[in-house]
Amino acid sequence: MNMTRFAGIEDARSRLGQEIGVSEWMLIDQERVNAFAEVTGDRQWIHVDVERANRESPFGGPIAHGYLTVSLLAKFAQECIAVGGIKLAVNYGLNRVRFAAPVKVGSRVRAHFVLVGVDDIPGGAQMLWQATVEIEGGAKPACVAEMVTRWYF
Repeated sequence: MNMTRFAGIEDARSRLGQEIGVSEWMLIDQERVNAFAEVTGDRQWIHVDVERANRESPFGGPIAHGYLTVSLLAKFAQECIAVGGIKLAVNYGLNRVRFAAPVKVGSRVRAHFVLVGVDDIPGGAQMLWQATVEIEGGAKPACVAEMVTRWYF
């Protein structure tokens, strides 16, 4: 894991364009996929019916939900990014999200974060991150997203 601790907003501004952190690897197992399906109600067979996915899926077996993959960005960011002097950090949204490759059950994923924008807002700053979720041994990333967070001081 690669954690960056910012001393404050000016420290963050000085690191624009730099890779800020790389998370730990996380195993995407069938139990996690099934739990996500239950919570969201998305029980499509390609995710939860292992036997059918092994027989019929173009991916050769069950895959994780794309939204499961993108939801992990919050956890991965907490592993990689810390800032001193703030009262609160919140997820503000996503500008663009692409799922470039499926995450097969049994794969491991991790995220890389590059700081690409810092804008002042009342009471804090809005941060724009290029977040890339890679699949261990994969040729393409699972997910590429522009993630927006806000830091309040």
